[in-house]
Amino acid sequence: MQWRRTIGLSSLPLLIAAAIVYGFMPKPVAVDMAEVVRKPLRVVVEEEGRTRVIDRYQISAPVAGYARRIELKVGDPVQRGQALAALEPLPATVLDPRSRAQAQARVSSAKAALKAAQENARAAQASHDFARAEYARIHELYKSQGVSKTEEDKAAAEARRVYANLRSAKFAVEVARHELEAAKTALQFSAERGKKAAPEQVVISSPIDGSVLKINRESEGVIGMGQDLIEVGDPRALEVVVDVLSADAVRIVPGTRVLFERWGGAQALEGVVRVVEPVGFTKVSALGVDEQRVWVVADIVSPPEQWQRLGDGYRVEASFILWEQDDVLQIPASSLFRDGDAWAVFVVSDDTALHKRVDIGRRNGLSAQVLSGLGEGERVITHPDDSIADGVDVYQR
Repeated sequence: MQWRRTIGLSSLPLLIAAAIVYGFMPKPVAVDMAEVVRKPLRVVVEEEGRTRVIDRYQISAPVAGYARRIELKVGDPVQRGQALAALEPLPATVLDPRSRAQAQARVSSAKAALKAAQENARAAQASHDFARAEYARIHELYKSQGVSKTEEDKAAAEARRVYANLRSAKFAVEVARHELEAAKTALQFSAERGKKAAPEQVVISSPIDGSVLKINRESEGVIGMGQDLIEVGDPRALEVVVDVLSADAVRIVPGTRVLFERWGGAQALEGVVRVVEPVGFTKVSALGVDEQRVWVVADIVSPPEQWQRLGDGYRVEASFILWEQDDVLQIPASSLFRDGDAWAVFVVSDDTALHKRVDIGRRNGLSAQVLSGLGEGERVITHPDDSIADGVDVYQR
C-alpha cells in the first residue's frame, strides 16, 4: 500500500504537466469550405424598373367651351378617328335683377334708335326726291340756255350729296336694326341655354388605334383652352425604363442584353437596351443618401404572347448582362481577401490552411473568376477570420 501511494504521488506532477501541455496545444479551427468549380458565370447590374407605353397621346381641349361627359373608361379600346370628347359653345351667363333691367333698357333704347334712324331715312329720302327734281328742272333750263353751266353743275352736286345722305341714313337703319337684335338676343339667352341642341360642336378624335390610359376629366362642364381631357396609347407597344446608378450606367451600352424577372410570368423576358440617357438626376435612397442615377430604356424582344398581360406602369426586375461565359473557373467571392496589392485565399490541403495568392478576373456579387493560382477541385475557406493563418489546422464546420 505504501508503495502504491508513493507511485501515485510521484506521477501526479506528470499528469498535471501533460494536461497543461495539452491545453496549450493548437486545436483545429472549424471553417466553411467551398470547392473551386467550373460553371457559367454572369456579371449583371440588377435594378427595379417599370413598363411604359412608348407613344402616349395627351389630348387636350383645342378651345375653351362646355365639355360633354366622357363615356369611355380606362382600358376601353379606341380606333383612329373615333370620337373621344365633344365641346360645345360656352353657355350664356345668368343675369341678376339689376343686369336684367339694364338689358331690357338696352332693348328699349335700341328700339328707339331704330325709329329715329327710320325717320332720318325718310327725311333723307324726301331731300333726295327734291334734289333730283330740282336737278332735272335746272338741266332742262340749261339745255334751253335758261341758266348757266355753273348753275347746272351746282344742282348736280347737290343731288349727289343728298343721295349720299340717303344711303348713309339707310345704313344707319340697318345698324340700329342689328343692335336691336343683339340686345334682344342677350336678354333672350341670358338665363339658360336654348332647348335646341348646340348649333355646333368641336369633336375630339383619337389619333391612333389603342386604349384609354387615363381620363383627366370625366364629368361635363366648362373647360379652358389647353386643359387635359384624356390620354390614349397602344399598350401592345411597351418599353421598360430603369433608373440605375451613374457608376453602373457607364458600363451599359445600347444593345446590352437584359432579362426581366419577377414580373408575374412563369419565365424571364428577354430585352435589349435601346438608349442610355445622357442626363442624370439625384434621387434619395431608402437610407437617406443622395444618389446620382440615370434612366436606361430597354425594349422587350420576347414574343408578345408571352407578356400580353403586362400593362403600362407595371413593375419588373431588370438584370443587365454586362459579361457572361458558360465555362469559367470560379470561387466564392467571400473567400477572397486583400494581400497587399493582390488577392489571396486560404486553400485547405490535408486539413491545413495554406495561404495562396490568386489572379482574379470578372466578379459579381457572389462569385469571382480565377485566372491563375488555383485548380479545379481545390477547396478554399469562405469567410476567413483572424483565427485563420498559414499552417493552421482546420476542419469542416
